[in-house]
Amino acid sequence: MPREQGRKLVAQNKRARYDYHIEDTWEAGMVLTGTEVKALRAGRAALTDGYARVKDGEVWLEGVHIPEYLQGTWTNHAPRRPRKLLLHKREIVRIEAKTQEPGLTLVPLALYFKDGKAKIEIALARGKRAYDKRQAIARREAKREMDRVVRHRTR
Repeated sequence: MPREQGRKLVAQNKRARYDYHIEDTWEAGMVLTGTEVKALRAGRAALTDGYARVKDGEVWLEGVHIPEYLQGTWTNHAPRRPRKLLLHKREIVRIEAKTQEPGLTLVPLALYFKDGKAKIEIALARGKRAYDKRQAIARREAKREMDRVVRHRTR
């Protein structure tokens, strides 16, 4: 069987980019059980309530929902169990130092397979205020309107 190549997206947290200012991102591996990998390969996961935190020099992903594998037996996993993330020690130290700063948190952005291995993209994020969200929506709508006018004029 040929090795899997490229990147296959499983789940994306679009809400995180709306609710937070993304300051820095990291790609991490995950410690998973067999049924979790099979459920992910079936394309099932939800990142919306997830967050990561540093505990005892390790980064843990919590609140991410990977549903039970349908063909699993008594070996099935708990859907919202904490999952250990695999990062280099210097990255963990840097993340821990930055998350001590008030207002910053770690949120998952995307869950995907890269060359056959499950990876997650986590981001250091700062929460947006309501007026920031309104400004982002107004900017996006103004850009759409300009694009529409330009497209109409070029016809």
